[in-house]
Formats: sequence, structure tokens, C-alpha cells
Amino acid sequence: MTSAPDPAAASASVSFTHLDAAGHARMVDVTEKQPTVRSATARGSVRCAEHVVAALRDGSVPKGDVLAVARIAGIAGAKRTPELLPLAHVIGVHGAVVDLQITDTGVDIEATVRTADRTGVEMEALTAVSVAALAVVDMVKGLDKSTSIADVRLIAKTGGKSGAWTRPEQR
Repeated sequence: MTSAPDPAAASASVSFTHLDAAGHARMVDVTEKQPTVRSATARGSVRCAEHVVAALRDGSVPKGDVLAVARIAGIAGAKRTPELLPLAHVIGVHGAVVDLQITDTGVDIEATVRTADRTGVEMEALTAVSVAALAVVDMVKGLDKSTSIADVRLIAKTGGKSGAWTRPEQR
């Protein structure tokens, strides 16, 4: 059994934004920050067997329109991120686009979320992709229980104090 790290010792050398002086989790106070336009894009994929890909392509999945359901689920997930992540801020999700594409190995998902707020939307974009992927799995699990979610990751973000960032392999 391993012991938890000592927050006091860690804070002597590193400052943790989500821990208070006693080492307890806290939400960062962004009250004084000015709202700015921000965006984040995330990607992920759902890996499916060949027969599932064929059903997706010909529209024969018994539960219905998989991509439409997943798109709406992803948008709803972006809007509900603070309910799922305890230290995420409640922010205005002013735009959310979830794109899904059937590939030879399953479904690729990309979500871009935009806001004009005090903190970024990286978690919202990642949640949108994750929830959309879960919806795909839910829709096709009757065809193949081995369907899996892979490679959910942040691709790019803009705005805020740290400015623009793009995942190196995406440049």
C-alpha cells in the first residue's frame, strides 16, 4: 500500500492551483479575471468491429441514427461538464460543434467548444467527445460488446492567459 503524498511538502516546491494551504481541494477563484473569447477542440474515436462499421454505414443499427444521437449527447455533455467534474467552473457554453465520421475502424469524433468567459473550455470539449463516444457505444453495444473508446485528447485551445496551444503532432 502506498501513502498519499504530503501536500505541505509538495507545496514547498510546487504551487498547486486546486489545493488550499492545508492541502484540501478547492475551486480556483476566477472572479477577478476578465472574460475573453476562448475555444478548445478535442478528438477521440470509437473502435468497432467490421460488421458494426457496415451497420453504421448502411443505417441498419437497431437503435436508430447513431451519429445524430451521439452528436446531441456530446453537445449536452459539454453543457453539463461542471456537474461531472467537481472543480470545473460553471461557464457559458456559447458554441459547441460535435462532428462524427464513420471510418474503416469505427467512428472518429471531434468537438469544438467556444465561450466568452473567465476560464477555458478544454474540459467541455473533452467531455463532449467522451459523452459522444459513450453514446456511440450505447447505440451499438447490442451488435458488439467489444466496442471501445480510444485516444480522447485535447487537440488545440485558444484564448486566456496561456494563449493558443496546438498538440505538437497536429501542427
